[in-house]
Order: sequence, then structure tokens, then C-alpha cells
Amino acid sequence: MKHFTLMVNRSKDPELEVAREVEAFLDMQGLDCVIPKPDEVLAPDTDCILVLGGDGTVLQAARRSIGCGIPILGINLGTLGYLAEIEKNSWREALTRLIHGDYEIEERMMIQGSIPGDICDYALNDIVLGRIGALRILNYDVYVNGSYLNTFSADGIILSTPTGSTAYNLSAGGPIVEPGAQLVVMTPICPHTLNTRSIILSAEDRIEVEVGKLKDGDIAEAEADFDGNAGRVMVSGERMIVTKADVVTRLVKLSRRSFLETLHRKISG
Repeated sequence: MKHFTLMVNRSKDPELEVAREVEAFLDMQGLDCVIPKPDEVLAPDTDCILVLGGDGTVLQAARRSIGCGIPILGINLGTLGYLAEIEKNSWREALTRLIHGDYEIEERMMIQGSIPGDICDYALNDIVLGRIGALRILNYDVYVNGSYLNTFSADGIILSTPTGSTAYNLSAGGPIVEPGAQLVVMTPICPHTLNTRSIILSAEDRIEVEVGKLKDGDIAEAEADFDGNAGRVMVSGERMIVTKADVVTRLVKLSRRSFLETLHRKISG
């Protein structure tokens, strides 16, 4: 790897102090490093994206590199994360190993969400359909491979990848999934029932979620979010189609700490 792009969370490195240290370190090794503007296109010769921030910044990097196949290495400047695995005080050792080829690449499944004739977007963590405006329970009709599954009365629906199982899905009571698995977790948000649970679906399933009408017959509105980024307002009768994406996110793996070890530290901390 010779050409690096450095993506920085400005709220965690406002003066770019750490970023400039990383840039200088790579320059001393005779390597190229650029810090692009937020809306700037990634350089086509980028060999690796270095992320300074946390898991949220890694998600932004994943969105910006969709279809490029550029591996991402997250250097954590915040609390313990699942995606940004390198800690702030060990980045020099980590980059030295990276430069010398002592690393592995993990490919993480992504999902794709589309509204026929309209938007199509991708997510590494999750696609969320949630209510907006008035505090009303919405109805979501769910179909899997063309067959009706159930109608969920809830604040929203989370469709999560294994990577995203430790994010919003976990907060909503969903299961934790090993990130290398190939599946989709569907979890209702604050369901208006006593017996609704998450449902594990195959990565090969075609999942359709239709926004239903309100109890009084009025048109309901829901917002579709992709990895926390607002996508589009949906109204009653519109469907979001979610499938496994034909692209993946490639993460650089340097730490010898396993996912389960990270999970233990996160839960016990």
C-alpha cells in the first residue's frame, strides 16, 4: 500500500492534530497521504482509507467507497467501537504492520434498499423505517420472497446486517450476530404487542416492507434511513425492497482481538 486517504471526524480531532501526525508518519515512510474535503471524490489510486474517529466515521467511509473495493482501517478516537478497532495510542504500531503487509482483509456483507422507480441506496449497518411527525404507531406490512409474513404495529422496523447487529438493532432488543455471518435481522422498534420478536432471515431473501395506513384510514408517513442517513419520506402504500447488496465493505484487520473479546469488553465496561 502506497497511497492513503485519511478521513477525519472533525469533532474528535478538531485541529487535525492526530491527522497531521499520521500524515507526517506516512510521509516519512515515503508514502502518499491526502485528507479530502467532505464532498470530495476519493482519489482513484487510493490503496487504503484510514479513518480517524469512531464507528460512525467508518460507516461514512464505507458509503463513500461503495463499489470501489478500497479497504478501510479505523483508528478509534472515541469509546470502544466494533469497526474502528485500532486505539489512538497504538496507531503507529498498527500502521507499521499495515505498511509491511501484516494484515488481513475482512469482507462485510452490505444490504441494498430500493423503492421501485425511485431511490436505491446501500447500508453496512442497517436500513431503518421509522415514524416521523406525530407520535403515532405505524403499521408495516412485511413480505418475504413475495409471501406475506406479518403486519407489525410499531414505531419502526430495523433491517440489520450482522455488522449492524450491535448498533440500533441491539438497542431495540435484537440479537447480537457474529459479523462474518450472512443473514438479515429484522427487528421492530417499540412494537405495540407483547410477543413480537426479531426475525432472522436468509441473506438471499427478498424482503419488502410496505407502509400501511393509520387506524383512522389516514395516510401515514415514515422515513427510510440508511446507516443513519436520511434517505426519503415514504407514505402509505409505498414499499421498500431490501436485498443483499452485490458489493461489500472491506475492513483491514490488524488487531488479534476477536469479535467476542471486543463484545466482552464492551458489555463488561
